[in-house]
Amino acid sequence: MLVSVRITSAVFDPALLDLPWTTPLEEWPEDRLVLLPRGISRHVVRFVRLNSTVYAVKETGERVAQREYDLLRALERIGAPSVEAVAIVADRLDPTGEPLDPVLVTRHLQFSLPYRALFSHTLRPDTMTRLLDALAALLVRLHLAGFFWGDVSLSNTLFRRDAGAFAAYLVDAETGALHERLSTGQRREDVELARVNIFGEMLDLQAAELLHESIDPEAVADDVVRRYESLWHEVTYEQEVDGGNEVRHHVEKRIRRLNELGFDVGELQLSVRDDGQRYSVRPKVVDAGHHTRRLLRLTGLDAEENQARKLLNDLDTYRAESELDDEQQAAHRWLTEVFEPVVRAVPAHLRGKLEPTELFVQVIEHRWRLSERSGRDVGLAPAVQSYLADVLTHRPDEQAVLGYAVGPPTQDLPVIKDDPVGVEG
Repeated sequence: MLVSVRITSAVFDPALLDLPWTTPLEEWPEDRLVLLPRGISRHVVRFVRLNSTVYAVKETGERVAQREYDLLRALERIGAPSVEAVAIVADRLDPTGEPLDPVLVTRHLQFSLPYRALFSHTLRPDTMTRLLDALAALLVRLHLAGFFWGDVSLSNTLFRRDAGAFAAYLVDAETGALHERLSTGQRREDVELARVNIFGEMLDLQAAELLHESIDPEAVADDVVRRYESLWHEVTYEQEVDGGNEVRHHVEKRIRRLNELGFDVGELQLSVRDDGQRYSVRPKVVDAGHHTRRLLRLTGLDAEENQARKLLNDLDTYRAESELDDEQQAAHRWLTEVFEPVVRAVPAHLRGKLEPTELFVQVIEHRWRLSERSGRDVGLAPAVQSYLADVLTHRPDEQAVLGYAVGPPTQDLPVIKDDPVGVEG
C-alpha cells in the first residue's frame, strides 16, 4: 500500500518507500530490522537492510533532522570523517491519522563498531589508548575543517579497525555547527565537553565492570584533552629555524612527521624574519589521508590510513622485487596477483569477519610472525592457510554488509604467488 510521506534526499533509494512509515520506529517488525551493535542514543534508532545496503533510521524532530542532514551533507562534501546522510522522511501519519516524528536516514558505516561493543569484554589499557588516539585525531580533523561538534563523546563516535589502531567517525551531528574557522574558545569548549562526557562514560563502564581495574576514569578523560592538545600543536604550530640548509631539512622533517600522524601538507607558509637569517615555517593547509589517497589513486582500494600505509609498504616491496619501474603497472600487478587472490582465498562463511583491507594487513603480519619463528620466509600461500585456520575462524563477525567483491571464493591457494611478494616487518 502506498503511503503519503515527504522524503528529502539527494540520492533517493526507491526501496525506502517499502518501509513501514505509518508505524512508530520502536514498533517496527523484527523481519525489517538488522541486529547490529548500537551505541547509547537519546532517540529511537533502528537498522534496516534494503537490497545490499544497511541504513540507520533515527526518529527526531523535523528541524533537528533537517539541520543534522544538512551538516552531514556539508561534512561529506569537505571529506570529513562522518556517516553519510541519505534522507529525511517527514509528514508521517499512523493509521488513525495521528502524526509521527520525522526520521533521519543515514548509511551505516560498514565494519564499524560503537565503543560499547568494543567493551563487551573488559578492555585492555593499550586498546583504550588506541581509542583515545582515534577520537583525538577525529576531533582535530573536524576542528581543522571548522566544525564545532557540541557533543563530543565516545557514544557519538563509530570506530573501525585500522591495522592495529582505530579510525574514528562522527555519527551524531545534531548539536554541531560548521564555520569558516573555529576560534580558540570554540575549540576549548568542544574539548571540555569531550572531557566531561568521556568521564561519565568511563564511570558507566566501571559500574558495569567493563573497565580494566588499572584504568582510572578521570585519568582517561584528562588524557583525551592531553592527546588532542598535543596533536593540535603538532599540526598547527609555527616553527622558527635558521636560514640556509637548515630550512629545507626542518621543512622535510616536519612534513614527514605530519605524514606519520596521518595528515598531508597541501601548502606551506614560509616567512623571512627581519634579520634575513631566520625563517618561520607553518603548514597552511593540513588535511588527513596522505597514504589513503596514494593507495586509492594507485589501486582503487579505499582503506584507512594505517591500513593504506601497510598495503603501500607491501606494494612498494613487491615493485622493488619485481624490478618494475612503472608505479601504475606495479600497482595493477600487485592488486591482481597478490591482494585479490588473498581475499578470494577466504571461504564465503568467513568473509564477514573482517573487511578485505584489514584482512590483508593481518595476513602479511601473520606471515612475518611465522617467518620470524621459522627463521625463513614461509611464503604467502602457507601464511594465508595458517591465518584462516588458526586465527580468522576464531574471530567474531564485525561485518554489517559485505561491501567488496572480487569474485567467487576459492580454496585454490597456489594462485597466490609466493615470489615476489613483500613481507611486512
